[in-house]
Amino acid sequence: MQQLGRSRPSRRARVSSSPAQGELRPNPLLRFALLLAAPAIIAIAGCSAGTVSANPSNGSFTISPGTGAIDTNCTGCNAVDRHGSPVLQMAARTGLGSAPAVTWSVAGGDPAAGAGSIDAAGRYTPPTYLTRDVVQVQVTAAAVGANPSLGGGATITLRPGFLQPLTPENVALGPMGTVTLTGRLAEAGGRVEIHFALAGSADGSTAGSGSLSTPVCQHSEQAFTTCSVTYTAPATLAATGATFVVAMVGGSKTEAEILLNSAGVNSNPTGHQGGLAAMMPLGTSGGNNHDFDAHGNTIADCCSGTLGALVQDNAGRQYLLSNNHVLARSDHATVGDAIVQPGLIDNNCTPSGDGPGTVPVAALTTWLPLRSSATNADAAIALVGSRTLDANGSILELGGRQADGTLAAAPPGVSSTGGKGEAPALQMTVAKSGRTTGLTCGAVSAVDLDVSVDYYRDCAETKPYYTKVYTNQLAVSGDRFSDAGDSGALIVDTANAEPVGLFFAGGTDAAGVVESIANSAGDVLNELSAQAGNDVTYTFAGAADHGVSCLNYGDSTISAAQGAAFSNAEIARGQQALADARALVDASAGILGVAMGKSSDRVGEAALIVYVSGHASVPQTIDGVRTMVIPANADQVAAGTASTANGLLAGLAPAELRRVMDVKDRVARTLMRENPAYFGVGVGQSLDDPREGALVIYVDRHLAERDRGRAGAVYRDGTAACDAVVCEHGARGAALRAASDCR
Repeated sequence: MQQLGRSRPSRRARVSSSPAQGELRPNPLLRFALLLAAPAIIAIAGCSAGTVSANPSNGSFTISPGTGAIDTNCTGCNAVDRHGSPVLQMAARTGLGSAPAVTWSVAGGDPAAGAGSIDAAGRYTPPTYLTRDVVQVQVTAAAVGANPSLGGGATITLRPGFLQPLTPENVALGPMGTVTLTGRLAEAGGRVEIHFALAGSADGSTAGSGSLSTPVCQHSEQAFTTCSVTYTAPATLAATGATFVVAMVGGSKTEAEILLNSAGVNSNPTGHQGGLAAMMPLGTSGGNNHDFDAHGNTIADCCSGTLGALVQDNAGRQYLLSNNHVLARSDHATVGDAIVQPGLIDNNCTPSGDGPGTVPVAALTTWLPLRSSATNADAAIALVGSRTLDANGSILELGGRQADGTLAAAPPGVSSTGGKGEAPALQMTVAKSGRTTGLTCGAVSAVDLDVSVDYYRDCAETKPYYTKVYTNQLAVSGDRFSDAGDSGALIVDTANAEPVGLFFAGGTDAAGVVESIANSAGDVLNELSAQAGNDVTYTFAGAADHGVSCLNYGDSTISAAQGAAFSNAEIARGQQALADARALVDASAGILGVAMGKSSDRVGEAALIVYVSGHASVPQTIDGVRTMVIPANADQVAAGTASTANGLLAGLAPAELRRVMDVKDRVARTLMRENPAYFGVGVGQSLDDPREGALVIYVDRHLAERDRGRAGAVYRDGTAACDAVVCEHGARGAALRAASDCR
């Protein structure tokens, strides 16, 4: 299973306006993959934080927590609300340990941004920004009932957090390539600065390569604090690898990944975020000109996504394709609304007509209504304006390497399918070009996916609109494959650039691997055509099939599982099973050796490594411990050099794929209906034995962690329900969200 957050559209990029604007085995079981994800919207890294100190009043109540560390992102907070957003859960206790009925209130805080808010259950949410380096918030609990004079209080020390991840959050560079990275803090005024460092891994545990300049910070009362640093790649690169620039404020951090490559390819996603000249390519920032939240006459938040691809009808009219939640504001737009480039998030939330910076490129034509039971895709189209978009449907960086190392724009391939797009397949290598992460590659990790996605009426995601269950979707796995703001990006097959899917939702699992959800490209076209009626059909605009450069930032799923710690009980269980497993070794039957290892399907569980040659038959479990089947030869086993985990996977045999699909169709809806933490079920591949299929199950981490006892039972029930399937557990979060970017 993968634990994620509840599915929400991989939300448009969102920004707050500046303060100035106010396997085949005898046992026919499948592997069952449980993906536990982080809150559907990509979590923003926090910043420096302060303490929470309890100050009992009149000796009547004790307020907890007594200590803590929080910032404007609630980094260090101890709970989440029903939407998966972090909160500081306060609690009042009497001297006898009982929880009295109290009324909560807050005071103090920032002179401009206020003190934040606290609800009736004691869940505190800090203000979204500050104008001071440090502020104090007083939290008070007053008794309800016979003696209202009884109460208690606590003082929260609050500091500014990161407003968003580093920009860009990923970049590809060749030898001596450079990039300027910018961190943005939720502080207008003050003197807090960001510190930068190089690392060989995202957690900073190893040294990085290259060099950093001296950071430069800009402070203003009229804009958020920014600090920038320039990274320079080494002069020589023997092979492709990653290094990280880590940004830190106090105990909080965020990082950018630099993909260093000896081929000399330079790719910077910021080129997808600014304004482009007329006849512009796709894969760039854009959205509805009215996609903002207003408080009175002040714009408080705005949203943007990606202008994904060009489609045309059988009369030759051309339309811009993206998601409903990007172009049509989740069903809340009006036909004819201006679609602008860049999106409002990249223009300080200033709409076209209210100031310069954005250009109308299309007029909203139609969308697939989210509330309709007849629709199964998050898509909308807009009639292209005269001489605004490239008529060939070119997409940024989809072409070959140019003399300066950058990648040319190129149309998607349409010659082998007639513009209808091709069907996804497990382990297919795909690419997408989007507003936030630019050109990235990954592998299709699940097909035939049922998934529940939450939609909102506003950019701030405070007003729920509708929860829609999609069927027959696809998922792509890969580090940095997508992020908020990439909603609407076209996913293509890297072998031929043929359209495969339309990205719309995503989240990040516990290993830091992004799980990206997409509508099938063919389904999108078919549904738009069916809605238009009158024999209207749509196809993708494009050119002859061609390859796509693959900028692959890696996939940490297996490495994270192999790095997980064992409990003593799990070690003992594995060692006992290993003693019995040695009886399996028989070179004439293709079983060369056994060893104890770690399961990649179920993180934290022991596995019995079975080294095989050919298609040896291996039991799925021995003494209750799952087996991990790894191809090897006798010399590798004898020398101890055989791998301890499977590497690159090939697709499933057709008969096995059909078998798993049949199982999924029988159990998916029941699993999702009876287990609130399960919000997605699809067909994937076992990491322990790639010859086997797997049910990939997305689990709301917040619900699972809130009630661990029930979650444990859920997993057992789920495994029992999938009586023809193996269960593969991973880690994902709260809810998938629409992948547009909001501020």
